[in-house]
Amino acid sequence: MIEKVDIAIVGATTSVGETLLEVLEERKFPVGQIYLLDSETSSGSRLEFSGYALKIGDVSTFDFSRVQIAFFVSTEALSKEYVEKAASTGCIVIDRTPAFRNDNDVPLVIPEVNEEALDDINKRKIVSLPSCISIQMLMALKPIHDAAGVKRVNVSTYQSVSGSGKEAAEELASQTAALLNFRDVKCKTYPKQIAFNVLPQIGEFQDNGYTEEEMKLVWETQKVLNDNSISVNATAVRVPVFIGHAASVHIETHENISAAKVCELLQEASGIELVTGQAPGDWPTPVTESAGNDSVYVGRVREDISSENGINLWLVTDNMRKGAAVNAVQIAEILVKLYI
Repeated sequence: MIEKVDIAIVGATTSVGETLLEVLEERKFPVGQIYLLDSETSSGSRLEFSGYALKIGDVSTFDFSRVQIAFFVSTEALSKEYVEKAASTGCIVIDRTPAFRNDNDVPLVIPEVNEEALDDINKRKIVSLPSCISIQMLMALKPIHDAAGVKRVNVSTYQSVSGSGKEAAEELASQTAALLNFRDVKCKTYPKQIAFNVLPQIGEFQDNGYTEEEMKLVWETQKVLNDNSISVNATAVRVPVFIGHAASVHIETHENISAAKVCELLQEASGIELVTGQAPGDWPTPVTESAGNDSVYVGRVREDISSENGINLWLVTDNMRKGAAVNAVQIAEILVKLYI
């Protein structure tokens, strides 16, 4: 284990990039030299880290052999262009975009779920993060799958605008202000008004009628849990919330398992906060529980009255933190401890 790690962050000016800088400081990650990078259009600006104002460099001219770990938190296009170039210099790349998630020789990792997948990191020196919504769902599914075997998942997600980037958050704010002042709204990021509305499409539609975001839940569940027999039916919805994703999850298991047993398993699971009770407010929400925190909050645990082996869960998570930045830093911590 080395004492200090030189790192690069590609996409430092994005919302996730800025959150990543905060998390690195909070968790006291052993940063040596740090290089903040982005596309040419963003280079030259500055961001603060550990009390220093750091200049954003151009990723196209950076020599990745100067670092041991490179975080890619920008666009899929930028990852496809530079991730393999970076990995070829010997540094390990942690990529949070979809660019390499489906590659068989690239581990898709949630540390609390499948840390052992990092054993294959030296094949290509690339590790991918699942999507934000997959991370929170799979952290809750893992202990249930181990105990009773998950057969099928039916999930509806309610995802905040921060998942679409800074422009989407600005659009929600501006539309809300416009409507409260009796002005017309302008739609740029989304095809329809997001303020005071819900939009049942996240990502491009696929040939089967599902969106890309919905299909990610299928592919990533099977890959992370290493079980292609698990069926997943998903509906992904964008909601007018700034930060925090929520999901209503119905699980069918191979073996019967009670809600009480599920609660017991979740209470013992790392990274999970269980919210129980039946009084008004005895359930987690993105704003009151998950925003600014790193846990997956689980509530409304109950047995399905329509299915013999069914369990229902309600999940909320800060998608910028555990859904992206915290998961990436946790992976980096493991790499430093065991593989660098």
